[in-house]
Amino acid sequence: MGGLGAALVVLLAAGLAALVARWLSSVLEPTTLTVPERVPFTGGMPPQVHAWNRFHIRYYVMALLFLAFDMEMVFMYPWAVVFVEEGIVALVEMLMFILILVVGMVYTWRERGFQWA
Repeated sequence: MGGLGAALVVLLAAGLAALVARWLSSVLEPTTLTVPERVPFTGGMPPQVHAWNRFHIRYYVMALLFLAFDMEMVFMYPWAVVFVEEGIVALVEMLMFILILVVGMVYTWRERGFQWA
């Protein structure tokens, strides 16, 4: 019952904290707002495009490519640490991992994912 009791205490404390924060925000909010205060914050400038405007797909492709190669670096560091202990098995696994990333890069290249215009 100790673990369950502790979890219930944490949930109760979190719920109570949320209710107190909500109550404080309603008590402390200003009652009269001027027109500029009612407008959503846009960095000090009027918005140029609508908020639901779509981004070009190339932004997403570049973000996914960055994520793929970022993850490659994240996995290569621990691999380099244990490479000497694991030997040829670690080398083969890393070569397979890099091969999968190279196949993705070649596919992106063939689909002209790297061309911005």
